[in-house]
Amino acid sequence: QVQLVESGGGLVQAGGSLRLSCAASGRIFSIDGMGWYRQAPGKQRELVARITVGGSTNYADSVKGRFTISRDNAKNTVDLQMNSLKPEDPAVYYCNAARIVSAAGTLYNYWGQGTQVTVSS
Repeated sequence: QVQLVESGGGLVQAGGSLRLSCAASGRIFSIDGMGWYRQAPGKQRELVARITVGGSTNYADSVKGRFTISRDNAKNTVDLQMNSLKPEDPAVYYCNAARIVSAAGTLYNYWGQGTQVTVSS
């Protein structure tokens, strides 16, 4: 069974940093685009950053210059380095894979369970 497992969330002061990690497990042959999304209470889930297999990235305007997404294709991981965290950044952060080709079949728009990020002012 394929899983996306996030880690690294927690409580940090405004201006501080956190690094989120997402690891895909299972018999995986390939993963296309991966990304991080977030959902704050009462709000819709929104894109934070995404990265292609080749390393091309795009970011939400609200995090440009502060967050950096990276991936390790060999390890099936994607990280999100978050610097200069602001009071508007708290949310549950979700890892996403656009397509996973695995022994169990091809999975589309696959999500992790989420990790909470809290920023204190």
